[in-house]
Amino acid sequence: MTYRVMTVCTGNICRSPMAEVVLRDRFTRAGLDGAVLVDSTGISGEEHGNPIDPRAQQVLRSRGYDVPAHRARQVSAVDVVERDLVLAMTATHAHALRRLARGDDAITQRIRMFRSFDPDAPVEGPEHLLDVDDPWYGDDAGFEVTIAEVEAAADGIVAHVREVLDRR
Repeated sequence: MTYRVMTVCTGNICRSPMAEVVLRDRFTRAGLDGAVLVDSTGISGEEHGNPIDPRAQQVLRSRGYDVPAHRARQVSAVDVVERDLVLAMTATHAHALRRLARGDDAITQRIRMFRSFDPDAPVEGPEHLLDVDDPWYGDDAGFEVTIAEVEAAADGIVAHVREVLDRR
């Protein structure tokens, strides 16, 4: 049975597709590409159908990642129910995803902050301390910060998923 991971940001054109690309690469390197499916969505539908932001594409390519065809889409309650792990880029996204879970504790427990898997991220304090920076409003340097935050958490996510799969 395939383990399903979804990354979620605002419009699904910067952070969540960057995280999707990085995670796919890491799962492949870990030999889990056939066992894990990764996709991404956004809380908002405002970017529906749009490709990955060109600046995000550039930073991904500069780090050696293949950039797939992508069309932004909005997350649905069904998406949240069908995923084994839902990774929110910010506390605001996590809150919206928990609303979609409609109080179902089993589903709510699958919603995690993406950076909660970064060994150097804060372990105490408000959830927003784990937010992945939104690069969209800034310059190219913001995309470098975002990719660094995504890469810092990626190995922890792979280790978590491997542990879950080993218990199945």
